[in-house]
Amino acid sequence: MGTTEPRAGGLADGRALLGRTSTAERVADILRTRIAEGFFPPGERLSEDSIGKALGVSRNTLREAFRLLTHERLLVHELNRGVFVRVLAVEDVEDIYRTRQLVECAVVQRLGKPPYALDELDAAVAGGERAARERDWKGVSTANIHFHRELVALAGSPRTDELMRSVLAELRLAFHVVDDPRGLHQPYLVRNREILETLRAGRREEARTLLDAYLDDSRAQLVLTYATLVTDPD
Repeated sequence: MGTTEPRAGGLADGRALLGRTSTAERVADILRTRIAEGFFPPGERLSEDSIGKALGVSRNTLREAFRLLTHERLLVHELNRGVFVRVLAVEDVEDIYRTRQLVECAVVQRLGKPPYALDELDAAVAGGERAARERDWKGVSTANIHFHRELVALAGSPRTDELMRSVLAELRLAFHVVDDPRGLHQPYLVRNREILETLRAGRREEARTLLDAYLDDSRAQLVLTYATLVTDPD
């Protein structure tokens, strides 16, 4: 059998790239968070100069971060124009919900025997209810996203967690176009609580049915509102 030593020696030139990639991933994390928060709204052009100066990173590092986020479908590169926060099409929103139903309902369907580890799910529900009492509707939106991420986390699958992180980050691009976070998210607080309590009681199949209907209703509501906004933004 051969040895890997000669080929391994050829990796020395990759050390600089490794460091840059690590920095680029951290920059991508920062930008992903700002996009999720709506700091950079859909359709906004991202300035390499201003962002690079603000973060103290090189143009190459920033471009690598942009590439990572473009791969996640959060950004789009337009030739001779630059990099923009992506504006979802209605078909994108519908596809995101198809993915959510396939993943989230399957996770609940395949849960083992109760009791389930529901502490984080409970915290997400309580956080949403607390934000609603404080009339913090963006906080309600964040708590709802947390609820669905923790629901999927019950599967104990890092790959599924990563998939949902990407899907839900993309979904928030649509949320930021709809300027009514209260109307969009408040009605689902009671349904989050209902799903949580159904799982706490060990009624997995009933929870799956509730979740399926929840996602159907959420999709229909968002698509109806979003379609009006992206086709007639005035």
